[in-house]
Amino acid sequence: MQKIIEKIKTLKKQKNAIILAHCYQPVEVDFVADYVGDSLSLSQVASKTNADIIVFAGVYFMAQTAKLLSPNKKVLLPQIDAGCRMADMLSFRQLKEFKAQNSDIPLVCYVNSTAEVKSECDICCTSSNALEIVKSLNTDRVAFVPDTYLGKWVEKQLGNVEVITYPGFCPTHLQIRPVDIENARKKYPNALVLVHPECHMSVSDIADYVGSTTGIMNFVRKSDENSFIIATEQGVVDRLKRDYPEKEIIPIKENIVCPNMKMTSLIDILNVLENENNEIDVDKEIAKKAVKCLDAMLGVSK
Repeated sequence: MQKIIEKIKTLKKQKNAIILAHCYQPVEVDFVADYVGDSLSLSQVASKTNADIIVFAGVYFMAQTAKLLSPNKKVLLPQIDAGCRMADMLSFRQLKEFKAQNSDIPLVCYVNSTAEVKSECDICCTSSNALEIVKSLNTDRVAFVPDTYLGKWVEKQLGNVEVITYPGFCPTHLQIRPVDIENARKKYPNALVLVHPECHMSVSDIADYVGSTTGIMNFVRKSDENSFIIATEQGVVDRLKRDYPEKEIIPIKENIVCPNMKMTSLIDILNVLENENNEIDVDKEIAKKAVKCLDAMLGVSK
């Protein structure tokens, strides 16, 4: 593995490339990553660098978002088949139908969506800023795609806004059920339960903290507590265990793994750097409209 790591680092310098890794990626990807984080923050970071090539260790919609924000850079996806099962639940046709049914209200899309979907929405959001974005619209009704659970969590937090959601979801987070929380609390009564808002509402309702990937990791970092039950993807657990060995990091289950996020290997990263294949491109007209959706969000949430 060390030889592969050294080859990747050499190629990065030779080609003026930057490697971005999402927190759900296999933890060994961090050995070669320049930045590790959530999908949007990584794309924002990439847009501010002088790199010629962006290698995005993540899934397809993330690489698309990086391309939208860095149109003049070459964006490569190490595993071209790495999709997002939630994003795939909402096709362009289905989005148009949902939009037509809710044409009189703002349409918000979660960043976990394709560029085509973003191009037809008014504003984007992340799990970190969804509350802020919906609140900024100053309306009592919004439509929200594709994650019904994030949308309904926002609705409950705000209290005075009806969020009409498309019935999409993250199959990985939906594996976490209330009984898992109850069992974990019995076994670790002093641990705090930290939950991602892509989980079912019945799980979010009984958490000690609900937040994005970055929010959960920051909560552990800042907290004076020492024991945490982590109800999100295994990659977050792996990184928290590595970064905070003095704290007790407990996975809610041993099988909360996104198969698409785990497709990328160091060999895949080496191959795309060597061959510059798996380049991501977005139709110019689609890109122009999708960027407006992202810019609308960035204008609200700095």
